[in-house]
Amino acid sequence: MLELQGVYCNIGKHEVLHGVSLEMEQGELVCMLGANGAGKSTLFRTISGLLRPTQGSITFEGEVISRIRPDAIVRKGISLCPEGRKLFPRLSVKKNLMMGAYSRYREKEEVAAALREVYELFPILEERGEQEAGTLSGGEQQMLAIGRALMSQPRLLLLDEPSLGLAPLVVTRIMETIVDINRRGITIMLSEQNASMALSISTRGYVLENGSIVLEGSAEELAGNEEVKKAYIGA
Repeated sequence: MLELQGVYCNIGKHEVLHGVSLEMEQGELVCMLGANGAGKSTLFRTISGLLRPTQGSITFEGEVISRIRPDAIVRKGISLCPEGRKLFPRLSVKKNLMMGAYSRYREKEEVAAALREVYELFPILEERGEQEAGTLSGGEQQMLAIGRALMSQPRLLLLDEPSLGLAPLVVTRIMETIVDINRRGITIMLSEQNASMALSISTRGYVLENGSIVLEGSAEELAGNEEVKKAYIGA
């Protein structure tokens, strides 16, 4: 479904990604592990078109997407839920959700169906529909960010650090929802510093260090790897 071959990417004059190659099959839930500054967010922004690779190629469902605009990538079926949520705090919950459907605003029935699905996943968002997004709790804001990303009805969802700054009980709820989304047929790439939690719900994983993939394997293999345990699980 998704294939990266030798992808390099700069931010300004600084090269952040160094020859990243990976692939994902349809229906997978794959985690991307790495410390702060490893390049995970840069990788996600490059896949979603917000950054352009300086070398290499990104192919989605057989089509090279390395040079097309972010809005076109959304229309092709890739949606990013960014680190830090990036909500519109003064807009209502419902208006934030509708912003996620901007690329398909003419498809009124499909957008209404997407909104119903989001409310089914996160009933609290329907209850808070007219409330300003900035007044929600941290967990509710994360639910809203994921819901907004789902409004474009993606086939591939990029989730960047969804548990960041959340209480353990809320993290568990978010992770359960991520599994539910994946079971509904949406392929997911999950960037997560909470390695133990990420590996517990993923099928496979990659480890990114200093902008390069240094390890890959099944979730079980990575969870049992001594280097991963020491660096990311604290064992």
